[in-house]
Amino acid sequence: MMINRYTFWLKSVIFFQILTGLIHSLSFFSDRKASNETEGQLLDLMTNYKIDMGAGFMRSMNDILNSLSISFMLLFFFGGFLNWFLLKKHLALEIMKGVIRINLMIFGACLATMIFFTFLPPIVLNGLVFISLIGSLLTITNQINNKQTNHE
Repeated sequence: MMINRYTFWLKSVIFFQILTGLIHSLSFFSDRKASNETEGQLLDLMTNYKIDMGAGFMRSMNDILNSLSISFMLLFFFGGFLNWFLLKKHLALEIMKGVIRINLMIFGACLATMIFFTFLPPIVLNGLVFISLIGSLLTITNQINNKQTNHE
């Protein structure tokens, strides 16, 4: 059954990683509009008030948020395309298990951060990546154990 193979779960991981990167990139194509005077003041300050960060760097909070947003998008693109590349190379199961564990640590930490500091859409998308990684780890571990049992 396909759902019992780690490749199904890893393809799900790749899909959700690239989807998350794409959805997150949409934020760069929309303008933020204030819905009231207070939001207008906040947006004006976030965009126009520059903070002296030392060494000649003057950045607004909007600049900092854009940097974090781009980093989040690139993290998911990197994970998705790297996993896709490695899956296409048909690496040994033990190596892929290690790659999946690394993904679990990185995207698990990312999920924990998202839960505490963001809002529902990034939490859900990152959660789907994390759940798919767990499915991938469980099924690859099962495949490795079955392979070892069959060889003995």
